[in-house]
Amino acid sequence: MMETYTIVIHGGAGTILKKDMTPELEDAYLKGLQDALDGGYAVLENDGSAVNAVKAAVVILEDNMLFNAGRGSVFTKKGLQEMDAAIMEGKNLDAGSIAGVRNVRNPVELAAEVMHYSNHVFLSGKGANDFAIKQGIKLEPDEFFFSQFRYDQWKAIRDSDNYSLDHTHQQLEELMKDKKFGTVGAVALDRYGNVAAATSTGGMTNKKYGRIGDTPIIGGGTYANNKTCAVSCTGHGEVFIRAVAAYDVSCLMEYKNFSLQQACEEVVLNKLVKMEGEGGLIAVDAQGHAALVFNSEGMYRGVRDSKGRNEVAIYK
Repeated sequence: MMETYTIVIHGGAGTILKKDMTPELEDAYLKGLQDALDGGYAVLENDGSAVNAVKAAVVILEDNMLFNAGRGSVFTKKGLQEMDAAIMEGKNLDAGSIAGVRNVRNPVELAAEVMHYSNHVFLSGKGANDFAIKQGIKLEPDEFFFSQFRYDQWKAIRDSDNYSLDHTHQQLEELMKDKKFGTVGAVALDRYGNVAAATSTGGMTNKKYGRIGDTPIIGGGTYANNKTCAVSCTGHGEVFIRAVAAYDVSCLMEYKNFSLQQACEEVVLNKLVKMEGEGGLIAVDAQGHAALVFNSEGMYRGVRDSKGRNEVAIYK
C-alpha cells in the first residue's frame, strides 16, 4: 500500500471576480468546497477506494444549493431540471454515465450504479430514471430542486432563445453577476494506487432540445486511467466535447510522456484557447500529483493530500 493519497475537487469555472462577490457568499463557497474535500478525504484516509472518495465528494457538492449539480441544478427551457453525471475507475477503465435525468437527488450515485450493475456505460432520460427506481436511488420532488435565484435567472431569459452559462445570484442580499460554468467534479488517488474521476452538472440555464454537455461523456468531461491520471472538466461543454479534453490529458501523458501539469496546461491553455473554449479541469496522477488548471477568471477548487496540503480557492 502507498502512503500517498490525494483528492482534488472543483465546483465550476468562469468569470468569477472578487469584486462581484460578497464576503458572505465567498465564505459559503469556500465552506462548501472544504466540506466536499473533507468528505472525500475521509474515505481515502480510512483506506477507502478512489472511486468511493470522488463519489462522496461529489454527493456533498450536489447537495449544496450553491453549485449547479443535484439540488442546485439550473432550470431548462421547460422550467425543469435535467441532470448529467459520470464516474470512472482508472484500474480497469470501468465507467458509468447518465444524462437528462430528473428528480434524482444525487446523479453521481446513479452513474455509479450504472457502472457497477447495468452492464452498460451510458443511460439517458426516462430509461436512466427507470434504472434509478430499480436500484433504489433516492428521488426527490421538483420542489427539492427549486431555488429562487436559479428560478429568477431562468425567468429573465426563458422567453428568449438565449441559453445561459451565466449564473446571476440573487442571494445573500447581493446581486452577483458572473459567467460561470456550473459543474462539480472530483478526482482522487487512493492508497492502492488507483485513480478515479467523477463529474456532475445541471447543465445550462434555459437549455433546450435535451442538450447534453461534456460532463457525462467519457473522455470529454470525465476520464480516469491508472497508467496516467484522472480528470474532471468544467467549462463550455461543446468545446470540451470536440476537444476530447479529458482523454487528451491522459494521451499526452501516455504517448508523449508529458507530466501531469504539462499535459493539463497544453490542453487548457493552448488547445482549448485556440478553439475558444473557456473553463478548466482538475487532475491527479498515479503518484498523487494534483493539477488545477483553468483559462477563465476563476474556478471553484480545492486539493487535499496525505502530505498535509489542504487548500480551497476561487480566483486566479
